[in-house]
Amino acid sequence: MAACSLLPLSWGLLILTIQAHVASLKPPPCILVNANSPCQEVHGAEAVMLFAGLYLVALGVGGIKGSLPPHGAEQFDETTTQGRKQRSSYFNYYVFCLSCGALIAVTFVVWIEDNKGWQWGFGISTATILMSIPVFLLGSPTYRTKIPSGSPITTMFKVLAASIYNTCKSRNSSNAVMITTSSLTYITETGDKEDSHGKEKVPSQEPTESLDFLNKAAIKQNAPPMLECTVKEVEEVKVVLRIIPIFMSTIMLNCCLAQLSTFSVQQAATMNTKLGSSKIPPASLPVFPVLFIMILAPIYNHVIIPLARKITKTEMGITHLQRIGTGLFLSIIAMAVAALVETKRKKVAAKLGLLNSAEPLPITFFWVALQYLFLGSADLFTLAGMMEFFFTEAPSRMRSLATSLSWASLAMGYYLSSVLVSIINHVTSAYGHTPWLFGSNLNHYHLERFYWLMCILSGLNFLHYLFWANRYKYRSMGPDN
Repeated sequence: MAACSLLPLSWGLLILTIQAHVASLKPPPCILVNANSPCQEVHGAEAVMLFAGLYLVALGVGGIKGSLPPHGAEQFDETTTQGRKQRSSYFNYYVFCLSCGALIAVTFVVWIEDNKGWQWGFGISTATILMSIPVFLLGSPTYRTKIPSGSPITTMFKVLAASIYNTCKSRNSSNAVMITTSSLTYITETGDKEDSHGKEKVPSQEPTESLDFLNKAAIKQNAPPMLECTVKEVEEVKVVLRIIPIFMSTIMLNCCLAQLSTFSVQQAATMNTKLGSSKIPPASLPVFPVLFIMILAPIYNHVIIPLARKITKTEMGITHLQRIGTGLFLSIIAMAVAALVETKRKKVAAKLGLLNSAEPLPITFFWVALQYLFLGSADLFTLAGMMEFFFTEAPSRMRSLATSLSWASLAMGYYLSSVLVSIINHVTSAYGHTPWLFGSNLNHYHLERFYWLMCILSGLNFLHYLFWANRYKYRSMGPDN
């Protein structure tokens, strides 16, 4: 899956490179001076080419991020303590490697795009992806590959449909019998073919009491063959449903992270971005959370976790849910810091009479870096914690689906950010006021109010998370059963 996803990604980047290079495929260049002279939008064939490239890139990135973490985690032996510790380290260093790529993107590639042109930035990205394909394939003979065994989404819909069907039918039938046989092959789980450490285990033949409305799916009462479900399938769906509230609790964090590439960059663009004799492009400011993640990830893995294991005398040291919760709490602090920094920035602009000026304010952009550092820390704790939590807790055949929830949370968080901005502008303008987040001058925004609102929403979300996390019961720390 990961190798296949590299192809649409490389094709998408190639299309964007060509469009950025060929003048006839681009709209005329423009400089947006004010709201009355908008830039010309692409249309027709140019728009088709642009969106085709963007969607291919999105398809490739989605495939890679959804399949690479579980593929890498499957390489470790989860039947041993050492293997599980190595798997935990893998997720930490997976985030570390993502940060390494992001560091190159927001420094070298941004500099190339600003000074040489977008076609060079896209071209470098395309060449990098093309080089990664043979590197990935060179390791193919040594990978422990998991053979696909049906769609987990199909299983979920089948169990839900069977539960509804049997519930309706049981009202007219009193001779339903719960499946108890373990002789059926689809009830017994055997370790993956390539996994020499896999051990055959027969699950409990009685469904658990949690989410007991799904137990009706395993009732034998002449249901259509396509709706026949085993107890094991029902229990697997229960596990996925139990982690959904945790997944939902992380969306707000990613909504906060969306500010790293939107309003925070706009803030920094109005400030003094000089570092010595060099001027830092505002688009490169995400280097701060990236660098902090690269520093914190090894410290967390080699210092914090070993110390926590000694103190708690447990294999994990810090549980997955504790780690996710730490990230969510840090996001609250990050939004409070962002609000205070924006208040300070506007006070400087007002004091110097620069509210209506495009001149950079005499305040260093390092103030904005504070919120970047807190959000970067939150991202490390939550993203790595989410991926390991979803992978560990999900049934073996549903691990790719569960791990992909981490990236689904990211996408939904970014989308929620744009929805919140639209709602806030609509509500604030409806009462005769100037919209908080609209206009050509950031100094006239009420960005600090938006950040305080995000801080409050993050606090409420944290309480929501605690409600579900305190009621969650981990599965066995050993291999899947």
